[in-house]
Amino acid sequence: MPTTLIDRIDALLPQTQCTKCGYDGCRPYAAAIANDAEAINRCPPGGTAGIQALALLLNQAVLAPDASCGLQQPLTVAVIDELHCIGCTLCIQACPVDAIVGANKLMHTVIPDRCTGCDLCIAPCPTDCISMEPAHREWTSEDAINGRLHYEQRQHRLQEHHDEPSAAVARNLANKPAVSTAASDDATTRQQVIADALARARARRKQL
Repeated sequence: MPTTLIDRIDALLPQTQCTKCGYDGCRPYAAAIANDAEAINRCPPGGTAGIQALALLLNQAVLAPDASCGLQQPLTVAVIDELHCIGCTLCIQACPVDAIVGANKLMHTVIPDRCTGCDLCIAPCPTDCISMEPAHREWTSEDAINGRLHYEQRQHRLQEHHDEPSAAVARNLANKPAVSTAASDDATTRQQVIADALARARARRKQL
């Protein structure tokens, strides 16, 4: 299969799949640059070096990073406080690279080597038990290759087995359990639902 312009642009993106560019992953952003003349400065993880590489490829001027998308930060990885995890699976649904493992009503954990630091798991967590911690290393080209592979594998699985749209919002909300349904309720109801879920989690731990 011949290499397309989208392929060449995608190869220069960091493959963190963080969606901070406004697109549902690195490949869709690459397609927007190639087909819709989208700006090349919307990828915070890629930083200035990424912008320079895209500018050279596309024979464009180097732009300053678009601050509205965020600025480049040191690599972080997600860490789950298992004492407060209620097993709702929302973080699993949100992760674009299958870096979180667990099951409904069971504690979840993060596979550090798979985590891209995208932080997409933070917002859906109803108990705020996920934090982003320093990775104490740099994001490498091998990480990018693996990030692309894991993202593509997940996309194929969603399309083949669940027939779900690939938008980040759909990933976050699809098949949401009862605890997340309370997100649209008033604050008192939401807090009570979360408190009940935490109580059940603590009761299960006492039985272990």
